[in-house]
Amino acid sequence: MDDTDVPQAAINDVPVNFDEAAVLLDVREHDEWQRGHAPGAQHIPMGEVPARMAEIDAEAPLFVVCHAGGRSQRVAQYLARNGYQPVNIAGGMLAWAGAGRPVVTDDGGVGTV
Repeated sequence: MDDTDVPQAAINDVPVNFDEAAVLLDVREHDEWQRGHAPGAQHIPMGEVPARMAEIDAEAPLFVVCHAGGRSQRVAQYLARNGYQPVNIAGGMLAWAGAGRPVVTDDGGVGTV
């Protein structure tokens, strides 16, 4: 674990809607994503981030999320060392869903975390 300092955002400080103006990067595994994710999130599993960093908009505000906040913290540290300015979402998708925010599946149905 390294000591790269990455800002943490409580769920109430995270935008509800994501579009071109801000990026919500979901770094969970494919099976977790398929069960449910935040609408508008970008999905790149943690292990694929180094090879797919070019897909992440370096200019937009960047929020990183996983299930509970641990993996996204490590990815955020990695991205911070590579010129990004990520914010880790404290509590991850558990906090997202716990705050009553929408969780959807790829086909637009209601998802689970």
